[in-house]
This record gives sequence, C-alpha cells and structure tokens, in this order.
Amino acid sequence: MSDKKEMRPASKPRNLQPQRLLPGQGAEPRTGSSEKQVGLRPELAAGSRVRLQNVTLSALSLAFRFCSQLRVGHAVLAINGVDVNGKYTADGKEVLEYLGNPANYPVSIRFGRPRLTSNEKLMLASMFHSLFAIGSQLSPEQGSSGIEMLETDTFKLHCFQTLTGIKFVVLADPRQAGIDSLLRKIYEIYSDFALKNPFYSLEMPIRCELFDQNLKLALEVAEKAGTFGPGS
Repeated sequence: MSDKKEMRPASKPRNLQPQRLLPGQGAEPRTGSSEKQVGLRPELAAGSRVRLQNVTLSALSLAFRFCSQLRVGHAVLAINGVDVNGKYTADGKEVLEYLGNPANYPVSIRFGRPRLTSNEKLMLASMFHSLFAIGSQLSPEQGSSGIEMLETDTFKLHCFQTLTGIKFVVLADPRQAGIDSLLRKIYEIYSDFALKNPFYSLEMPIRCELFDQNLKLALEVAEKAGTFGPGS
C-alpha cells in the first residue's frame, strides 16, 4: 500500500499596499541626525554668510557647514545686507523679533566679531604704531620695512605701509588667501575716494559714501576668495 502525500497549491504572496504616513509618523533618519530648532546664539556666529531656508535645520548639516568657521565671540553683523548694531538693525528693527517672524525667511545673515568703537580703534592704532617703530629699530636688516605680518593662533595681522608712511592694517583668518592684493586694493580705494576728495583732511576720519561702498565691495570679494585648506 503506497503512501500518498497531499499536494497543496502554494499560497499566493500578499499584495503589499503602500501606506500613507501621517505627519509625525515614519522611520527615524538613518544618518543619526536629529532635527532641532535652531536659535540664533552668539556661538553660531562667523565671518561667512548663511542661507536659512527654514527655521528648522539638520543638526548634522549644521555641524559640517559651520563648525569650521564659527568662532566664540562672534555676533550678527548684517541681515539681508542691512548692518546690525547690537540688538538693532540700521533700520531700527530688533534682530530677534525680525528673525522670529517666519514671513521674513529666507534671510542672509553675516557673522563676525563685534565692531570696535572709535576710541578702541585709536588705542589699538597707536599701540601698533609703537610696535611697528620698535620692530623697525630691532630688525637686523638695514632699512627694515617694519612689521608686515603678525601671526597668532586665531588671526593674522597684515600691514602695508605706503611710500608716504600711511599704514593699512587688516586682521584676517590665519588661512585667508589674497590679503596682499586686498591691502593694495584698499590703498587704491583710499587714493581715489579719500585723497582726491577736497573735503577730506589727512589723519581725520573718512566720511565718504563712495569710499565706504567700494571698501565694502572689496572686502566681500576677499571673503569669496575663501581660505586655504587645513595644513596649507
């Protein structure tokens, strides 16, 4: 008597219907990044421009994009091309109130160290002038041109002295490129819009709108030139 085995048809695979995910449902991101509400703090300040399409940003992308450029002590310098002085813009609007309004996005924010006051500029300029004279005297080279660059861990000071003795000083990131060209461009702007201005007197503050506009444009071009990579 032979054994008979019962043969059953193979079960058909179930049709998997795609499911709609309601807002707030779904798998967590695999990259390990979490979405965080980004608040504008002084720690998130740098000399670069930041395009914010939404208030909510990925913490991972924030770390990769900004950590190499943000520095402690930086603050908001301009919003959408409008200068910021402390908590208010040049238009008289409060910065946090402006950024807290979603209707104002996207915005372009420029970060950097807070601007020096006129008294601080005079004090630092007189101090550097003394150091420049001492460096010229202590140099073993005959006819030394004085201090041309002073390097620290966080910044470089570049100095360019003209034939008439006028000094142009730029403080920049240690990896910033094209500072020599920037110094000569500033000298050119000074010659065109300050020295040729009949209302300007030497050793007096420069009150000229064209000078300010061209100087700002030259600094923006230098910023776009970027910095050298690490180790260069």
